[in-house]
Amino acid sequence: MTHRPLKILILGGTAWLGALTARTAMTRGHDVTCLARGVSGAVPEGAHLVVSDRDQPGAYRQVANRDWDAVVEVSWQPRHVREAAEALAVRVGHWTYVSSVAAYLPVRHVIDEDAPLREPAAVDERVDGSRYDAAKSRCEADTLVAHPDAMVVRAGVIAGPDDPTDRTAYWVRRAAQAGDGPMLVPAEPAVPVQIIDVRDLVEWMVEAIEAGVTGPVNAVGARMSMRTLIDAARDVACATGPLVEAPGPWLLDHGVREWKGQSSMGLWVDDKGEPARCGYHSDRRYTGLGGRRRALADTLSDVLAQERALGLDREGLAPLSRGRELELIAQLAG
Repeated sequence: MTHRPLKILILGGTAWLGALTARTAMTRGHDVTCLARGVSGAVPEGAHLVVSDRDQPGAYRQVANRDWDAVVEVSWQPRHVREAAEALAVRVGHWTYVSSVAAYLPVRHVIDEDAPLREPAAVDERVDGSRYDAAKSRCEADTLVAHPDAMVVRAGVIAGPDDPTDRTAYWVRRAAQAGDGPMLVPAEPAVPVQIIDVRDLVEWMVEAIEAGVTGPVNAVGARMSMRTLIDAARDVACATGPLVEAPGPWLLDHGVREWKGQSSMGLWVDDKGEPARCGYHSDRRYTGLGGRRRALADTLSDVLAQERALGLDREGLAPLSRGRELELIAQLAG
């Protein structure tokens, strides 16, 4: 170990990204404390849990009177982020805020870290998913007021095992279900995608904290077309059946949703000729700071292995079902 052990506070640490950050930091010899309600799961073994509800007054009292080498904040609720940044403004060496490329104004050219951000949400606005972009912009602004030298990690689409969004998993699961049967795919053009494996993101982030990196960084994957992603998913699933293309407007008219959620095709966004919030982000600073990216096939293979273990045909999945997909294929053929 060439770095000194750090006392790291993770605001969260029981859900996907926070928990993996805690686990990765501990494997590198750091002392990790997680502040969380504890309802999303347990902290990784070896981490210290401080139970606290961030909606309640005095949420940071138990951790504000200690010195921290580093703090990692992952929330997208503006009040949580502002109050934590202010409460812990004095006794912290390095601050990391995990933001999102969604905070940028959408354009149709390569976006680097100097590009303008969206109009931020109101101070302390309680937001839902429809205001995620504006909320991240507000959270960045409030973070930098209290911690001007913070590292702001603008993450792209994150994928890998345990991903709760089911965006990338949709394609490997569907390819495995289809096998030698037909598979419905959106016809090009579609907005390109950039996927970063959660393990690559977290490993780089912990190393960047150790190095004291400051400022904004686009932590994103390489740009690729939707068809490249779909072909890679079919390869790892050994799917050999025919692809059935459907124009984007036809899919939308027949109830297929973009991006994620109920009846969606994961990560797909029809290219309507309008600015998009994904797929156009520069990775130059991330790779220049040592950011790595494993092969797409490795990420997809690991996701597929987990999908098989959970059950490809399990109930309760939000994206487009195999049954509905076959109905749409029949309509196209008729």
